[in-house]
Amino acid sequence: MDYTTPVWLGIDVGTGSARAGLFTSEGRLLATARHEIAIWREDEFVEQSSEDVWHACAAATRTALANAAIPPDQVKGLSFTGTCSLVVLDRAMRPVGVGASGDANRNIIVWMDHRAVSQAQRINATGDEVLTYVGGAISPEMQTPKLLWLCENLPDCYASAGQFFDLVDYLTWRATGSLVRSVCTVTCKWTYLAHERRWSDRYFTRIGLPDIPQSGYARIGPAVADPGTALGSGLTAQAAAELGLSPGTPVGAGLIDAHAGGIGSIGGRSSDGDVADPVHRIAFIMGTSNCTMAVSREPRFVPGVWGPYFSAMIPGLWLMEGGQSAGGAAIDHLVRLHPGYPAAALEAAQRGLSVLDLLEAAAMSARTASDTALLAQDVHALPEFLGNRSPFADPKATAVLAGLVLEDSRDSLVRLYVAGLCGLAYGAAQILDALAACGYELDTIVMSGGAAKSRLVRQITADATGLDVIVPVCPEPVLLGAAMLGAVSAGAFGDLGTAMAAMAQDGARLSPARGRVAAFHAAKREVFEDLQRVERRARQIMAKSDYGGSA
Repeated sequence: MDYTTPVWLGIDVGTGSARAGLFTSEGRLLATARHEIAIWREDEFVEQSSEDVWHACAAATRTALANAAIPPDQVKGLSFTGTCSLVVLDRAMRPVGVGASGDANRNIIVWMDHRAVSQAQRINATGDEVLTYVGGAISPEMQTPKLLWLCENLPDCYASAGQFFDLVDYLTWRATGSLVRSVCTVTCKWTYLAHERRWSDRYFTRIGLPDIPQSGYARIGPAVADPGTALGSGLTAQAAAELGLSPGTPVGAGLIDAHAGGIGSIGGRSSDGDVADPVHRIAFIMGTSNCTMAVSREPRFVPGVWGPYFSAMIPGLWLMEGGQSAGGAAIDHLVRLHPGYPAAALEAAQRGLSVLDLLEAAAMSARTASDTALLAQDVHALPEFLGNRSPFADPKATAVLAGLVLEDSRDSLVRLYVAGLCGLAYGAAQILDALAACGYELDTIVMSGGAAKSRLVRQITADATGLDVIVPVCPEPVLLGAAMLGAVSAGAFGDLGTAMAAMAQDGARLSPARGRVAAFHAAKREVFEDLQRVERRARQIMAKSDYGGSA
């Protein structure tokens, strides 16, 4: 390629790996690379290391540059996306351990960590006004319940902390030395009121963290910037050396990973050049968890769906963020429960496939994607293994399976897999219904992420929700979204909307089936919602029981 052409770098940190992607100004993907990161799991505790994460970012970036065969100075701007995990550093900017292990390097509370359930419940009991802007109930996946947990359970850790970062803001600090936070992270996960450009002193005092406002929010973000804002003086010399890039390369304020996927897909242009109106679309980003992103021109309050957040994804628009706490993780766990899984895993390995690819091929043999769902007629899955994020905001919700028999065959494993996909699709339909009830007029789901590559997943989602499903041309919209921020920070585009129109493009479209397939999903969704009611009732009964305590 022409070595004078500017290239934009996006770096994304997911739950299990860091990835880097290089793009042209038209959104063409030049190269990607991935590097694994360590994770520690102990019951509801899930932790990582910020040093390990940064080194993974550096390794992925260097490999991507090598794969693209471009010189470092051709990268003219970059930005980061990542999970909404909490990073703790001391006053000397060194890692502080966040768990019982005592290991200072385990200084990240991962987004899926649910240690702060009781703190979230107590915060919600205050009924504070800021909760109106998180769907009415804060989640233990957010940061203030985790801060309160640290304060109450690890007071030395809390007291010694110099900075509490969302992971994305840690990465931009590591790259530039700037402590400025992204309006995306602090609004969506920390209760910053972006529409008023302020924090709520009353909220932090009321929940038991009065030191936060008393210090002028110095530890969580005294300065906040819009995504894509150029931070500091660009890459520091040390960060540039570690990443293999040039010092001073502009770095834009980042986005949470799903939000980057939103801007990398929701406003794409069609093949005839028309640019989509994002207010009629919902981004569905599929990964370990599934996230949904819908925007509006005025604030809409949807119970059980996070937001509305002003300018947290697209400047000037209000964002509603929903999703499922377990998406890909739910399906992986579900199929592992089946006695036929080991044999399927062995065969998949021998054929060089993933287990899910093997099951999908078996399910769709001589069937259309829509008809494949009919395999799950007698098997029903409520795959809420990690609670219900939206629209019920119920972190204690659990999974339920019905229709299982004494069978360990491949066919029964396939039926269970398809039932799980249907269950996730009905959960997505519930989120869409909640949005529609509050005035959203959505006609298209823009699906991205690992599971979106599956035609079966896309078609079941379309059939279960009644909406068209499209995928972006770019196979890596999260990385593309991060690269857009880098391009905006360097001044290549006047604003993020212009970058979206130039760099994102719609791909294949699927429409929902009608007739008997639609009737099948309507009946199966009714069963799904009955399972939800039974599961909630079971918890209520056992909570009221006087049997003398838990086993």
